[in-house]
Amino acid sequence: MSFSSVATLNPIPFWFLRHGETDWNAQNLSQGNVDIPLNENGLAQAKAAAVMLRGKGIRAIVASPLSRARITAEIAAAEIGLPVEIDPGLIECAYGVMEGKPMTEWFTAWVEGRETPAGAESFTDLTIRAVAGINRATSRPGPVLVVAHGAVFRGVRAAMGHEPNVRTRNAVPIWCAPPAPAGDSAPWSVAYADAP
Repeated sequence: MSFSSVATLNPIPFWFLRHGETDWNAQNLSQGNVDIPLNENGLAQAKAAAVMLRGKGIRAIVASPLSRARITAEIAAAEIGLPVEIDPGLIECAYGVMEGKPMTEWFTAWVEGRETPAGAESFTDLTIRAVAGINRATSRPGPVLVVAHGAVFRGVRAAMGHEPNVRTRNAVPIWCAPPAPAGDSAPWSVAYADAP
């Protein structure tokens, strides 16, 4: 399935930041809508990300309401000197019965659309919701920083024309830019801020 046909991103570049590490991240457990806080490493990662984002000209910060993303955003915001706006549409995917469980084969089946756990959001629905959240964010004067979650970015990656089932690093800013010229069917550019 071409996700760009079900969810199209505004052709506007933006920064994406996955939240810092939590204890469940470290244990490879699916967090979903469970509000797991940042651990000490995650707080340090968020502070390092904030320094990387300094001087990037960011004009707005939009975050998921879950504390792991919101606190990461607030740490960046303190460095940049901007408020954090919360968009509930950027919340992590609900995994239903699999929340708190190891991210094993079921997760790949979910991303590939072969199986959706009971009580979970489908990957297609997540992608549509995530893209809508990004589009609301990029409707602001930019560049905008979006602070959210790993599965949210998997959906966004799919809409950008990339393989979605790639783990997003915790708290390392990612510059996302549409192909040029606008309307080109090439994938978006996706680059970590610390890439050589």
